[in-house]
Amino acid sequence: MARVKFYSLGDRYAATGGRSSGFDYLRLILASLIIAVHSPLTSYGLAANDALYESNLARFCNLPVPMFFALSGFLVAGSLERSRTLVMFLGLRVIRIVPALAAATALSAVILGPLVTTMPAGQYFSDPLFFQYLLNAVGDVHYALPGVFADNPWPSVVNGQLWTIPYELYCYGAVAVIALLGLKRRRALGPVFVVAITMLYLLWVLYNSDNNVGASTNGVRKPFLFATLLAGVSIYFYRELLPWNGWCGTAALALVLALPGAGRYGGFLAPVPVAYATVWLGLMNPSRKLLRGADYSYGIYLYGFAVQQTMMHFLPMARIWYLNILISLPAAYLVAAASWHFIERPAGQLRSVLKRLEDWFQEYRNGERASIREATDGDLAAQKN
Repeated sequence: MARVKFYSLGDRYAATGGRSSGFDYLRLILASLIIAVHSPLTSYGLAANDALYESNLARFCNLPVPMFFALSGFLVAGSLERSRTLVMFLGLRVIRIVPALAAATALSAVILGPLVTTMPAGQYFSDPLFFQYLLNAVGDVHYALPGVFADNPWPSVVNGQLWTIPYELYCYGAVAVIALLGLKRRRALGPVFVVAITMLYLLWVLYNSDNNVGASTNGVRKPFLFATLLAGVSIYFYRELLPWNGWCGTAALALVLALPGAGRYGGFLAPVPVAYATVWLGLMNPSRKLLRGADYSYGIYLYGFAVQQTMMHFLPMARIWYLNILISLPAAYLVAAASWHFIERPAGQLRSVLKRLEDWFQEYRNGERASIREATDGDLAAQKN
């Protein structure tokens, strides 16, 4: 009887040339879902948002942000493996995140804010909140601009989705640190850190005995964003040992949805199945015709909340969750398209600068090693004489 060939995530990854379109579509879907999840909050206020997360829909609403982090972990692990130095790895993360983030910050503060503020222009631009908001460009997140969206159902918050940006930056820093510890050679470091972070958070929960603190796939459980991203990193480095098939992927999704109902501590098992389910979906490879070589997901993620707040400000008659989605989602896509074509894609051309910097760093490091070898050989020759 012929054996069935084991088909791994690594086989699937190689079959797609390491550029599966599934990840691109998944990013778009997740970014769009986040706008949908925010529709009760921006339409009605905090009470409606709390009711949503207390309902049976919570387990679905909790998924998009952790899945984003898992997807990012898998893809940045590939970038780490391809990068000869951390200069290139971290540089790529900077040019992907910072230019679009800086543009979004400037547009909100300098264009949107003056249009909707209740304060005179001179007072607006001299208010400390204006200058604090500009710090968003470097990942120091602030949500309020003076007099902006004061009468919205979720008042005085310009872009609530920015809370994830610092954690994304911290995660990339953590991956860089683990890389320095030898992640490429010691791939077990990935799952070790996933378990360590999860256990430390569990101990913290037990120590504090706070009934409001638990482990779920909700993005608000910030330590799990680290664990989920590192689970994505780990799956990349163990991709040759893990299966790619529909049964495993469906089982992982079912487990992720079931864990929040498995008691207060069930969610502590979530990071790995979330990451596996995300990678399984991402490695599906549908036609790229709809993508047209563009990636609007980051722009939708960056601008979606601010677009919703703007729509709720100018169109109070649309403060109904489904109207919110129908109006805000196309508007967010338009803004994201502008961000991609005028900010993100041009910023991507800085890769050539990073390549030259990496080459220089490699030459410098190789020169230092050669100097050390020459000095050592000289010392040994002198000792012999």
